[in-house]
Formats: sequence, C-alpha cells, structure tokens
Amino acid sequence: LSLWDKKDSKIKELSGGMKRRVLIAKALSHEPKILFLDEPTIGLDIVSQKTVRDFLKDLNKTKKTTIILTSHYMADIQELCKRVLIIDHGKLFYDGELQGILDQFADEKRINVLFEDPSMPLPEKCKSIGSIESFADGKLQIRVNRKAVVQASKDLLDMLPVADLNIEEVPIEEIIRKIYAESNSV
Repeated sequence: LSLWDKKDSKIKELSGGMKRRVLIAKALSHEPKILFLDEPTIGLDIVSQKTVRDFLKDLNKTKKTTIILTSHYMADIQELCKRVLIIDHGKLFYDGELQGILDQFADEKRINVLFEDPSMPLPEKCKSIGSIESFADGKLQIRVNRKAVVQASKDLLDMLPVADLNIEEVPIEEIIRKIYAESNSV
C-alpha cells in the first residue's frame, strides 16, 4: 500500500488517500479471513485507486482473503469482483457473475462507426438499423439489439463508406441504473 515512507507521520498530516490506505492496512493487521470494505477507493486519485485495487487482488490471491466490498465505482466492481449482488431497499435483485448482468439485463449493444468522410450527413438507412445515440463529424453511435448486432454491422459495412467500426457493451453503470429504475417503478 506504499505506506512505509509515511511511517513517522501523524495520521492528521496525511492526505485523504493515504488515510484510506492506512485504514485498509489497519483492517488487515490481524490477518482476517474475511475483509469488509466500504467504498475502498472513494476519494483516491487514479494512481492510488489502481494501487489499492492491485493490493486487494494480490491479497485475495496470495492470502485467500475473502473481500466483501460495497462500491458505487463500477471500475472497482469490474476489476475486483467475481460475484456481484444488486440489492435495493433490502431486496436482492441479482446474485451472480458480472457478465451475467450483461447477459440477463442488457438487451442491446452499441456500434461505433467512423465514416470515411467526416462531412457526410447521417444516412437515412442508419435509422432502420437501430436507435441513433449520436452523430457528429462522421462518427455514429447506434444501439442495436444484441441478437442483431452481427447483421447490423454487416449492413453498415455493406451500405456505407466506413473507415472503422467497433462493437461494445452498454456501460455497466447504465444497466445497473436501469435495474434500479425498474425496481423503483414496481
């Protein structure tokens, strides 16, 4: 956790990120088999976030410590968690692997297209392929049903002068937000 350089410092003199690392080290001092962490990277800069995540992964791997964490940072969840629970108002909505959330709740994927001519207007044909998220400077983002993504990609490549195309999952934050919104409307 890169604490050695600060061994003679008083806790009140440390930065917020350093204090958080001290608290994690303190929680580990008795070598627990199970470690509970609440928002372990909140308030940390990106370098410190990576340091903490790498440390926790190593701790889990080498010491076989079970780590239970709560986090609103999807980067923490994606990088650290094998199993994910989604709980809202005490009700369990999901218990499984992160990929399972995508498989179960994400019915769309995003296709990003870069056209050869950045001044090209949005072709009408694109509207029949999926839901247009954005279009500017020859860059198109379009959502399509995940079962139709291969055909939609072929159609785009066949119909239009495409310089680049990539397919990505809808961001996990958006899927989880949708789960919570639907659970609150029930």
